[in-house]
Amino acid sequence: MAGMDNIIKEKISADHLLYVSLKYTKTCDVIINLLLRWKVMIEMAMDVLIEKAKKKKKWKPVPDAPRARLVQLEKIYASVPDIADALELYELFRDIEKLDKIRENEFRKGVNLKVTYRGETVNINLDKLKEYSDVLERFISYLK
Repeated sequence: MAGMDNIIKEKISADHLLYVSLKYTKTCDVIINLLLRWKVMIEMAMDVLIEKAKKKKKWKPVPDAPRARLVQLEKIYASVPDIADALELYELFRDIEKLDKIRENEFRKGVNLKVTYRGETVNINLDKLKEYSDVLERFISYLK
C-alpha cells in the first residue's frame, strides 16, 4: 500500500518537527510548518479514504475540487470520530496561512501561535499541538 507508506513518512517528519525542532527553536514558523505537514498528511489519507469508500460503493462522483471531496468524506465518515475529528482539524490546517496570526513567547517555553479561526481565538501551543497529534495518531491507526 504505497499511499500508506507515504502517509507514515509524512507523520515521521511531522513528529520530528513537533518533538525535536519545536523543542529547540520554539518558533511559530515551526508550528506553522508542522500544521502544513499535517495538512499534506491528511490530504494523502483522504485519497486512501476515498478509495475505501469507492470499494464500499459509498462514493458518489464529485467535482475534483478539494472542498467537494472533503464535504463528501465528512458525510461518509460522520459516525467515525477518529476520521471526523481529523477532517475537522484539516480545515484549520488548510486555512492556516491566510488566517490572522499573532506570535507570542517565541524562543521561550510558552511559544504560542494565536490564530483567529471562525470568529474564535485558538491558542496553538505545545499542549494544543499534542492534542492535535493524539487526534492524528488515532486517525492513522484507523487508516491502517
